[in-house]
Amino acid sequence: MKILKFGGASVKDAVGVRNVCQVLQTIQASEVLIVVSAMGKTTNALEVVIKNYFGKSPALSESIQTIKDYHAQIISELFDSNHEVYTDIEAYFTELHNFLDNNKSQNYNFVYDQVVSFGEMISSKILHHYLNENNLANHWLDSRNLIKTDNTYRDANVNWEQTQTRISDTVDKTKNYVTQGFIGSDENNFTTTLGREGSDYTAAIFAYCLDAESVTIWKDVAGVLNADPRYFENTTLLEQISYREAIELAFYGASVIHPKTLQPLQQKEIPFFVKSFINPLEKGTSISKGADLQPKLPCFIVKQPQHLISISSKDFSFIMEENISYIFSILHKYKVKVHLIQNSAISFSVCIEDKFENLEQLIAELSEKFRVKYNTNVTLYTIRHFDQQAIDKVAQGKEILMKQTSRETVQMVLQ
Repeated sequence: MKILKFGGASVKDAVGVRNVCQVLQTIQASEVLIVVSAMGKTTNALEVVIKNYFGKSPALSESIQTIKDYHAQIISELFDSNHEVYTDIEAYFTELHNFLDNNKSQNYNFVYDQVVSFGEMISSKILHHYLNENNLANHWLDSRNLIKTDNTYRDANVNWEQTQTRISDTVDKTKNYVTQGFIGSDENNFTTTLGREGSDYTAAIFAYCLDAESVTIWKDVAGVLNADPRYFENTTLLEQISYREAIELAFYGASVIHPKTLQPLQQKEIPFFVKSFINPLEKGTSISKGADLQPKLPCFIVKQPQHLISISSKDFSFIMEENISYIFSILHKYKVKVHLIQNSAISFSVCIEDKFENLEQLIAELSEKFRVKYNTNVTLYTIRHFDQQAIDKVAQGKEILMKQTSRETVQMVLQ
């Protein structure tokens, strides 16, 4: 069985949905499990719904209606007016309204997961029906019934034993399926999410549990590039990347690969391809056993917004293991992601990502015990396989706040 994942850009409108169908026909897809993300910018639009809900904004109904109208336009271009897809999608919006009307929880992360998951549910139903209408017979699966997690909402951890059992018992490898990326459920069957861009991880979970032949991520780029074209000109396609190198790139934040995706694939040596849904017959990028990187050249990764925090003792005593342990306990408490660490005798600096918007509380608590300086909204650049020309290219015209160099990698915090 092969696992195919289509992101939001591939199904952002009716033209995109038709193109996905054409891609599947072009590659003669059979015995496939298709993982699909929310359409276009639906997740962002649902985040606006959540903001309006917690803010008790009168714009709440309007923000939901905007999403409803967006999907209604896509459906009207793909299906006859009496198709059952209309009933299915209407039921999801009814369910969304019912949740918001009856929810008693003030836990933002819990509410977030219950609400944003509707994007994937809706897109998967639309794609499922459209493929069936066009002679690509498939079964629809609710991935929340198959991928079981803990209750760490917005960044859930997979219960691999339960997930393996459920997928093995449900999926017939001789058939075709459409399911959702990004989502699972906890032991109480509340929806959980696997982190932003977690649909790639979903594909890897299914691949691992099904001993899949391969995983292919379909994107609007030719494959994995050596830099994000939003920030760099003249990017180059990486034709081959080893598992090890890809994990390094993902760890540092390469946006085309979800950090958790590669580990289960490497364990079973399942080949992973990144290909273009615009030109599906092009080779794309292969991530598998083999050469670390072909061609071998500097790879640039940009992460923003980041925050640089420098911590020193108030009495100029050394920052020793006890202090560092305490600092990390506070970082863990506020769920910040640490991307770079540097320390000296009397100071300790970290470049962090504040996913859960806890920066103010974090700094306040650290300031009780330490002297704290910080820079907000800085950019972290990572260059794998760097040379001096690559460093100069990134640093030109910017202030270097922190720099760290190892054998293969240089990282710079720039403002």
